[in-house]
Amino acid sequence: MARAFCMASQMIQSGKSKAVTLAVDCMGGDHGPSVTWPACQHFLQNHPHAQLLLVGLPETINAFHHPRASWVAASEVVTMEDPLEVALRRKKDSSMRVAIEQVRDGKADVAVSAGNTAALMAIARYVLKTLDGIDRPAIAGQFPNAKGGATTMLDMGANVDCSPQHMLQFALMGTALVSVLYGHENPTVGLLNIGEEDIKGGENIKKTAELLRSAAKSGDLNFYGNVEGDDIFHGTVDIVVCDGFVGNVALKASEGLASMIGGFLKKSFSVNIFTKIAGLIAYPALTGFKKLVDHRRHNGAALLGLRGLVFKSHGSADILAFEVALSRAYDAANNQLLVRVERRLAHAAPLLAAASAAEAIT
Repeated sequence: MARAFCMASQMIQSGKSKAVTLAVDCMGGDHGPSVTWPACQHFLQNHPHAQLLLVGLPETINAFHHPRASWVAASEVVTMEDPLEVALRRKKDSSMRVAIEQVRDGKADVAVSAGNTAALMAIARYVLKTLDGIDRPAIAGQFPNAKGGATTMLDMGANVDCSPQHMLQFALMGTALVSVLYGHENPTVGLLNIGEEDIKGGENIKKTAELLRSAAKSGDLNFYGNVEGDDIFHGTVDIVVCDGFVGNVALKASEGLASMIGGFLKKSFSVNIFTKIAGLIAYPALTGFKKLVDHRRHNGAALLGLRGLVFKSHGSADILAFEVALSRAYDAANNQLLVRVERRLAHAAPLLAAASAAEAIT
C-alpha cells in the first residue's frame, strides 16, 4: 500500500536514510486505532530505518506489536468536537499532546496526528514554541496537479488574516518544505490572486507581491508572480501562497471534487442499463481522473514555523492516506526539514526585519 509514494520517497532520500523516530497519535481522527495501527504496520514494512512511538490509551497498548515500535501511554483523547480550551488546558495528558511532547523532549524526530486541526496547532505551538523570525506557524498541504505531481499550498487554515510579512514567511518555509519533499532546490513560488497582472488584487496582496519580488532579488526564493486558482491544479508553480481562509476553502473544494467523482462512479453502475453503459464507457477516464485528484495520495500537511516537526493527517484518513502522511513526515525528518527552514529564515533575516519595521510604521 502506498508503494508508489514509498518508491518516490526512496529516490528523494538518495541513500541518506538514517534512524528516524515518529511519535504517532494513535487515537486521533475519525477512526482512531482501526486506521492508525494497520497504517503503522504497512509503514514499518516499507521503511526499514523507521521507529515508532505509538501514543494511546493504556487499554489499547497490547493491540499492536512490532520490534521497531513501542508504546507511550496517554490517559486522554482530544476529540474532533473538543473546544480549544478543553484540548489545550484541560486534557494535558491527551495522546495528541503526549506525541508532541516526545518531539520536544528529543525522543522523536516528528509527530503525526489525524486529530482536531485547531487543537493540534494550538498544542504544538504551546509545547514547541515558534522559530525565531516566525510570527505565525502555517499549515502547508499538497494538491494534486495535472503534471502528475503536487502543488504545495500554504496557509491552509491556521491563519485567516495574514499580513504581507506573514505571507513572506510562508513562502520561505514552503520553499524549504518542497526542497526536502520533492528535491527541488529552487522551487517556484506563486502568490494567489484574482489575476496575473500586477495591478490586480487588494493592497495587502500588492504589498505581499512587492515583498516576494524583493526576496527574489536577494536570492531568498524563486518568485514566479501572481497566479490564479486554476494554476493550483495546472501545476504552474511548485508553491502557492495565500491566507488561511482562501487556502482552506481550496482544500475543501478539492476534497469535494474527489468525493463527487467517486460517488458518480458508484451511481453509474447502480441505476439502469443506460447509465451502466455510459458508466462503462467513461469508467477508464473517470477512474484515472479520480486517482489523479485523490487527496489520500497527497495526505500529510506540515505545521511549519515551530521548533519541532509536526504533521497533520486528514481526520477522515483511511489506511492508505494515513500511511502516506507517515511517509511524508518521515521524509521531512530524514532530510532535516527543520534545519532547512532555519537556514532560509536566517538568510532572509534582513528582509524580514525590514518588513517588520515597515509594518510597525503603518
